[in-house]
Amino acid sequence: MGNIVAIVGRPNVGKSTLFNRLTQSRQAIVDEFSGVTRDRHYGKSDWQGKTFSLIDTGGYVHGSADVFEAAIRTQVEIALSEADLILFVVDTTTGITDLDETVAGILRKSGKKVMLVANKVDNFERIAEAQLFYGLGLGEVYCLSSINGSGTGELLDALVELLPEKDAPDEHDSLPRLAVVGRPNVGKSSITNAFLGEERNIVTPIAGTTRDSIDTHYQAYGFDFILVDTAGLRKKAKVQEDLEFYSTLRSIRTIEKADVCLLMIDAQQGIENQDLHIYSLIQKNHKGVVILVNKWDLVNKDHHTMDTFKEAILHRIAPFRDVPILFTSVPQKQRIYQALEAAIQVYQNRSRKVSTSKLNDYLLPIIQDTPPPAYKGKYIKIKYITQLPIAYPAFAFFCNLPQYVREPYKRFLENKLRERFDFTGVPMEIFFRKK
Repeated sequence: MGNIVAIVGRPNVGKSTLFNRLTQSRQAIVDEFSGVTRDRHYGKSDWQGKTFSLIDTGGYVHGSADVFEAAIRTQVEIALSEADLILFVVDTTTGITDLDETVAGILRKSGKKVMLVANKVDNFERIAEAQLFYGLGLGEVYCLSSINGSGTGELLDALVELLPEKDAPDEHDSLPRLAVVGRPNVGKSSITNAFLGEERNIVTPIAGTTRDSIDTHYQAYGFDFILVDTAGLRKKAKVQEDLEFYSTLRSIRTIEKADVCLLMIDAQQGIENQDLHIYSLIQKNHKGVVILVNKWDLVNKDHHTMDTFKEAILHRIAPFRDVPILFTSVPQKQRIYQALEAAIQVYQNRSRKVSTSKLNDYLLPIIQDTPPPAYKGKYIKIKYITQLPIAYPAFAFFCNLPQYVREPYKRFLENKLRERFDFTGVPMEIFFRKK
C-alpha cells in the first residue's frame, strides 16, 4: 500500500506549482480529471525508489474572512485524517499571516509528520527572510522555489526518509483484496453489509475522524477474499467541495489497498464526473475494476434500458471499455453475488501470466501483416514480446525504434491481446524498448 502526502496551506502560496514540480507532469495534471474543481489534483511521485501519492488540497476557499478561515481549517483537518505526511507551504514574500498561524496550530496538535516548506525563495536575501518561519514551531524550514525547482531535491530527500515503511505482509496476502468505492450515497455501505450478511457500521463522520482501516476475511458461498473496509461518508452539514475532497482522499486510500475495485454508480443519476474521477484513480493505480450500477430497482425500464445505460457508460469511460458492468439492487439482492463472481474473475485476469512463446507465436504474425506505420521515413521492426514480472498485465515489445511507435498502434496491440487472452476489467500497460 502506498503513502499519501498532502500539500496544505492558504491560497496563493504556490501549492499547485509545487505539486506540478513534484509530479513532473504539468499538462497532464491540468487536463486530468475533466469536470472536477480545477485546483484539486491527485498524482503519483517517486524519489529514490519510493513511490507516494500526492494531493493538492487547495483552491476551493471563498467568501468572507470568517468563511475563508473555516474552510482552510476544514481542508487541513480532512488532510490530517488521511495523509501519512503533510507538506505545509508558506509564502516567504508575505511572511507569517493569521491563516498561517491557524494552520500551524492545528498541525502542531495533530501529532502527524509535518514538513514546513518556505516557497518563493528565489535569492539569497529570501533565505534569510525564511528563517522567520521557525517561529511557527514546526521544526526545520525547507526553502525552495516551486517555479525554478531549486531546493526540491533536498525536500524530497527528507520527505522519503520520513515516509513510513509499507505494511508487513500478513497471512492473507495471497487472497484477493476487493474494495467497494464510489461517490457518497450510492449504496457502498449497504452492499458491504449485504456481502458480510450483517449490519456493520463502516461509515465514518468527517470531523475528528480517525483512520479505521479494517480488512475482513470473507469466506462463504465458495468465495474466499479480503474485503477492504471502505469506511465511507456520513452526510454532514458540509459544503459539497469538502465532501468531494474527503471522498477523493478516502478513495485513494481504499484503491491502493485493493486488487479489484467495485465501482458503484447511482442508477438514478447516471455516471457523473466524480465517478469518472474515481475510475481514473483505479486506472492510474492499475487495479481491476467492476462497475456496479446500483439502485436499479428504482429505474423505469423497458427492454432496451439496460443496453442503452451500458453503452452510455462505455462511451464515458473510453478508451478503456473492456470492463464488466452489472446492474444491482441491494434491497432485492439483485445480482449481488454475480458482482462477487465478476470481481474474482477480474482478479484472476489481473494475475494472468502469458508465456513468452505464446505471445510471440500469436502476435508476431499479426505484427508482420499489420506493421507499425513508418515515421519520418523510418520503418519500425518489432522482434520480440514478453510479459513483465509485475502485479498487473504489462508487456514489453522490443524493437529497433521504440520512440517512433505511436499511441494508436499501442491501442491496436492492446486490443489484439484482449481478444486472445482474457484481461477483462484490468488496465494494461504496453512498453516499447530498444532491442
